[in-house]
Amino acid sequence: LENLQPEIKELAKRLRYEVAVRGKQLGWSEKVARLHFAKNMRRIVTELYIRDNCHPFKATVLLWVQIPMWVCVSLALRNCSVGARGPAVQEQFSSGGALWFTDLTAPDSTWILPISLGLVNLLVVEV
Repeated sequence: LENLQPEIKELAKRLRYEVAVRGKQLGWSEKVARLHFAKNMRRIVTELYIRDNCHPFKATVLLWVQIPMWVCVSLALRNCSVGARGPAVQEQFSSGGALWFTDLTAPDSTWILPISLGLVNLLVVEV
């Protein structure tokens, strides 16, 4: 979308000139000229989005999928770690860790997991 902005600005400038010239020829009012400009500009921008396959909604799809997924996974892990799923799951979480985190129900006192998760998310966003 950002790469299209210079092209959109140039096309808008050219279209504004063409609409002004055509409006003077046909005696359009300012309001009619603005309506013609807006209608044609929407059409041109839509064609550019189709040409470059970069509709603005595509940038938000990940957000609309990722946030509900994150909430569901967080709630599921919380329910499992506090024993809401039964004592068998609680037992597995308290003895099923690896490396320095052998008890998955206890907070990470070293802060290695939260910090590494934050850094990995930052890396994903920046890349």
